[in-house]
Amino acid sequence: MPASNINWDEYFMGISYLSSLRSKDPNTKVGACIVDKDHKVVSIGYNGMPRGCDEDELSWNKGEGLDSKYLYVCHAEFNAILNTRDGAALQGCTLYVTLFPCNECTKAIIQTGIKEVVYHSNKYANTTETQASLKMLQLAGVKIRQYEGRVPEIKY
Repeated sequence: MPASNINWDEYFMGISYLSSLRSKDPNTKVGACIVDKDHKVVSIGYNGMPRGCDEDELSWNKGEGLDSKYLYVCHAEFNAILNTRDGAALQGCTLYVTLFPCNECTKAIIQTGIKEVVYHSNKYANTTETQASLKMLQLAGVKIRQYEGRVPEIKY
């Protein structure tokens, strides 16, 4: 097999990274890809504003009050779950995501029956929210593993 071939993890994490480039967040671009047991892509998502909301009218700043992006942005995992088409079931699927899920996205991951989370970065590992995510995923029996493959180089 030629060295240029990529394995399934590299392929799906590559899709996650490519999806993250759709985000207009100036600080943290996150992408997600949900796949079924047959290695079929079920859905993708990236962090962005809710559909129908003019992204230029909402804040992308880390500011306070109504000037905080945290009040508006839908995370990549949540968007991937919501973007699932044709009533596709997420039960037993694997979620590939460029950043470890927050506690709110983790609730949706568990509720939809996703069985595995493959993440690349966990830059917020020491936060209460991420620790809560880890605890919930473990309690729910969701397999968690850090991505160990190549990070795709995407050229424009």
